Amino acid sequence: MQRPALLLAAMLLGTSAMAATGHGKLLLTGGVSSIDGAAGGGLSPWALTGSYATAGEFGATTFATRVVTGDYGLWVFGAALSVNDRLELSVARQDLDTRDNLAPLGLAGLHLRQDILAVKLRLAGDGVLDTDTAWPQVAVGLERKQGHAGALGPTLFGPLGARERGTDAYISASKLFMSTGVLTNLTLRATRANQNGLLGFGGAQASRLQLRPEISLARLLAKGLVIGAEYRAKPDNLNASALGRGALAEDAWKDVFVAWAPSKRCSLTAAWVDLGRIAPAVQPRRQHGAYLSVQWSP
Repeated sequence: MQRPALLLAAMLLGTSAMAATGHGKLLLTGGVSSIDGAAGGGLSPWALTGSYATAGEFGATTFATRVVTGDYGLWVFGAALSVNDRLELSVARQDLDTRDNLAPLGLAGLHLRQDILAVKLRLAGDGVLDTDTAWPQVAVGLERKQGHAGALGPTLFGPLGARERGTDAYISASKLFMSTGVLTNLTLRATRANQNGLLGFGGAQASRLQLRPEISLARLLAKGLVIGAEYRAKPDNLNASALGRGALAEDAWKDVFVAWAPSKRCSLTAAWVDLGRIAPAVQPRRQHGAYLSVQWSP
């Protein structure tokens, strides 16, 4: 992952100095940075391309996200490049602090890290500028995910029958209804990821790709201010793992968020998230908590 990440970083630095860098879209109509790096909501990619660049322009964004629940802490850092409002390239690094929650696996204090290299291509439509009766904007995307468990990989993933790397594919449809200020998005993701890939991909009981829906609704309250909610269904490959039924059960992710853009260079997103069960906890419980993300555009 290092070479693709360095290449994209160089591209971002280059486009920030180019005259073609654009800010032609309306505030927040490029979405925010998801935890996987692609533009969309906090938990799910949308068909919209990131930044405020329109046709014939380049746009770049960087972001940092922090999620804290009762038993876990997650940092995500990343960057994205949008070209001609059609192609989006992004990278992200995730770092999940498991604290003492993997002690049943003999892995107390483990940090689960993952790199994500992604591409999104707009196929048709314009989810913002078209009329309310027009078809939505449609895009497809790929997310290549590489876990970093190092020497602990066999200990962590071996008993589960999971792999450290995998690829998600998705198709998204997004539509902003200008008459009401409501944005809707539906994403269908083909994935075998466990907890988004942080616990590997597939398992001894289920290793095939599974199709899961992701739904987002947002409402423009005022210029630069949006509220919304997301639902992201996920596979449950490890529910019947060697640790016992239910020990690694996986639930859908949900959030309620507010995003504020004081300018086209900066946006802040805050959310309440429900991540369900993640892994064996000292006191097993659903993981509720806070989400805060900052995005910057040069």
